[in-house]
Amino acid sequence: MRPGISYKPLGLVLAAAVCAAGVWLYANRVLIPHQISDAAAQGRPRGNLSDLYLHWVGARELLLNGRNPYSPEVTREIQQGYYGRPLDPSRPGDPRDQRFAYPVYVTFLLAPTLHLPFEIVRKGFLWFSFWLTVATVPLWLRVLRWSPPLWTQVSLVVFTLGSLPVMQGLKLQQMTLLVAAFVVIGLALLASHQSIAAGVALALATIKPQLVWLLLFWLMLWTLADWRRRYRWAASFLFTMTILCAAAEWYLPHWIPQFIQAMREYPTYTDAVSTLDKLLASPWAWITRALAVAATLHVGWKNRMCAQDTVAFTLTVVLILTVTIIVIPSYALYNEVLLLPALLMLVRDYKQRATMNSMGRALLALAAILLLWQWATSIVLAGLSFVLPAPTVQAAWAVPLWTVLHLPVVVAALVLIMSYRKTFPAAAGPGSS
Repeated sequence: MRPGISYKPLGLVLAAAVCAAGVWLYANRVLIPHQISDAAAQGRPRGNLSDLYLHWVGARELLLNGRNPYSPEVTREIQQGYYGRPLDPSRPGDPRDQRFAYPVYVTFLLAPTLHLPFEIVRKGFLWFSFWLTVATVPLWLRVLRWSPPLWTQVSLVVFTLGSLPVMQGLKLQQMTLLVAAFVVIGLALLASHQSIAAGVALALATIKPQLVWLLLFWLMLWTLADWRRRYRWAASFLFTMTILCAAAEWYLPHWIPQFIQAMREYPTYTDAVSTLDKLLASPWAWITRALAVAATLHVGWKNRMCAQDTVAFTLTVVLILTVTIIVIPSYALYNEVLLLPALLMLVRDYKQRATMNSMGRALLALAAILLLWQWATSIVLAGLSFVLPAPTVQAAWAVPLWTVLHLPVVVAALVLIMSYRKTFPAAAGPGSS
């Protein structure tokens, strides 16, 4: 090696690029071809399969044609485009439903696109989400108060774009990517004492309320703990929500009961359950969910007095977002983009693993294995897709996904342990830091 030249940064970026290439090649050459062939064999319809389409059609029909996006008529139109044909209840291979299930005010975000062909909107949203996701990484680094070298930051961006949740979110044009961006923008503004702008960003994040309800609940507790200094973000949030809801009421009177009904019906046609429900049998799943939420709120209550630019505040936010993933009753891989701040924090603090107890070190090692498994197996299957027959490789399509359910649970447990050790140091016992 020549003096003064380090190849470590280049190696890190190269490793990130290989992992990202592996995931995207696996998706395009193994996962999606398997889904196409399986749908053909089962007689399942495949249309544009864009999650954005549901809400774009709902927005178009409401804002341009004055139709109720929750109505059965608009639902049939959504199904026609999403699946390529109307659904037939008599065909066992047909999906049961697909419909508009967001708050009405999501239509305002899509309003500028309604006069464009959907294919243009779809591609535009994909690239917009791509660059927005790129921007979330340095924003999370700012929230975490971590300033790694430039090459490390580039590598973290590439690893993020090459993760299975982000890949799926981009493929489906999922608004979870937009919600994740609004959340980190709001938190970064809050940490910078830009309270009014933070309230606006966090209000916009409620387009998927199930992803932010726990965070907003704690932020309200945190605000009430020092109302005089913190009321500005809450006032901005409430004002923005009032404007959004009032405008939605203007376009669609009594929309809130219809939205609540759509939320209630969502699990019946999607079989949506929480991550813990997929991993544990009843009643252990709901008991574990209750304990996770209770432990998170316990940490949050103890840290309610912490300022927004402190380690305790950031750790509480990371814990809340991580626990949200495993307790919300609608597991989806793309929702794991909210794991990003927790994973960045664990990478940042990796050198401090010697200060952890044996359980913490074991969970950290397990989290690393579960994450690396997704990249390693994707790379292997992507490589094999160039040398083996397609049916042979596609038979192993699920292998990279074997750990996607377990990773958020392990990371949540690890972050919860770290939060308790920092929030209740006296209870951590001798030798804790």
